[in-house]
Amino acid sequence: MKRIQGAGVRRRTARGAAVAAAVLMGGMIPSAQAAPGVLEIDADLAYTCDLPSGEQPVKAGVRARVAEAVRAGQAVQPEDVVTEVTLPEGVVTELTAAGAATVSAETRLTVDLAQNGGHADAEWVGAGTESAPVPETGDLTLNTSGGVPYVKPGAPGDLSFAAAGLSVVLTPRTAEGAPTEPRSLALECVLDADQEASLATVGVAADEEDGTGSEPSPSASLPGRTAEWGDTGRPEVGKRAEEPAAADAPPCVGDPDDPFNMVAYVTGYANVTKLDGATRFPVACGQITQGETRPDFSDPGYMHMYQDSTVVLDYQGKPQLPPAEGTFLTFGFMPTTATLEMTQIPPGTRDDGSLTPNVKSDLAIKMSDFSSRNTTVITLDLMLRLHDVEVNGVPLDVGDDCRTSKPFTLTLNGLGTYGSDGVLDGYTLGQGGPVTGSVTLPPFSGCGVDEDLDNLFTASLSGSPGYVKQVQGAPCAAAQGDRAVCTPENQPVDVPKAAR
Repeated sequence: MKRIQGAGVRRRTARGAAVAAAVLMGGMIPSAQAAPGVLEIDADLAYTCDLPSGEQPVKAGVRARVAEAVRAGQAVQPEDVVTEVTLPEGVVTELTAAGAATVSAETRLTVDLAQNGGHADAEWVGAGTESAPVPETGDLTLNTSGGVPYVKPGAPGDLSFAAAGLSVVLTPRTAEGAPTEPRSLALECVLDADQEASLATVGVAADEEDGTGSEPSPSASLPGRTAEWGDTGRPEVGKRAEEPAAADAPPCVGDPDDPFNMVAYVTGYANVTKLDGATRFPVACGQITQGETRPDFSDPGYMHMYQDSTVVLDYQGKPQLPPAEGTFLTFGFMPTTATLEMTQIPPGTRDDGSLTPNVKSDLAIKMSDFSSRNTTVITLDLMLRLHDVEVNGVPLDVGDDCRTSKPFTLTLNGLGTYGSDGVLDGYTLGQGGPVTGSVTLPPFSGCGVDEDLDNLFTASLSGSPGYVKQVQGAPCAAAQGDRAVCTPENQPVDVPKAAR
């Protein structure tokens, strides 16, 4: 049986019976770009953005480099993409009022791609590498950068890039580094009328082999992408090839000799219901062992593909998440910080030596139109340890064994759907996406050296279920040798960003 191996992320297109094949197979590696020259994108744009206090004018500068010309079927990969956002004094005033001393930004620029009457949208996502100080008065300029999807034109004809909508998420922090209230400020921006939105036009010549544009193959694509195709020219929007991993991503190496192994990055937030707050867990590595797929035709009109797999966390050779810093309140008002160490209790070993599955997947394909629904349940047994605790800035010695008194179970649910048009939304194990669930922490034990502090942390953290949202990146199946999703070191290219 085939294994549901995916090389892509959340959205891609296919037609007819090819939809089912796209569900079960990975995307094609993007073609190498053959460009005789380079176009420098240097555009200054004006937007109007919605804020809680009302509309504000925002300026955006877009800088990038793209090939001047390619042949049909070759990928155009924008490089060195930087989005520079200048916020007016009105936005700075809102940040200052919230107590912000520094702020970081994430931007999402929608780029309209047009060729021969066909259109597609691509998102150029950027993040700031470090926080910027908030000035007392005047404007505030923030730079973001990041990898963006390639574009593969399927026919001859000029391919144009034009700016469209822009969204900006600001994350302010106090002078002490704590989150402000509100924790983030979102700006949804519309391009002002009567301005030049064009970024670049790339010449696309006929394919040398047959004199025409070659039909693009289904390929990995980024989320948030839509397409409306004309009768000719079908630019395919795909994933950035060989994008380097984020600086804070730990090693996550796949096994090129194991066809069943995949590795994927994951990150996200876990809420503490009692405190109405959330802790962000850093980017972590998951080692995934795929199980055999089992077809089932007992459901009339549908084909089910069941798969049992295993995921084990991997951080410095241990089954755990990277340490995370959490902030919560003790005694109901005292700010407390602690390092949270989440360790997985690995699944047991079966008689054949394999690990007990903790990932259950059900892909239900409707045979009449090949639409499908993929449900995934991931179950992790965990222990939580606290250390390096400070209460109101003063160290509190909790000892080396301050942890939950027993293991607890985190159950995450993912849903991915293919429409009859072949567009995938949501989550699959082989392509990544968001998974959600809830967790209830048990009481704490072993906390304190000179005094028993168990009740302190139990009262602050345990009991009420808290919402959890994790985002898994597209996995690297190193044995497939797919450099669209694997680095040369056999690590995942896709490093997700935490989302709430």
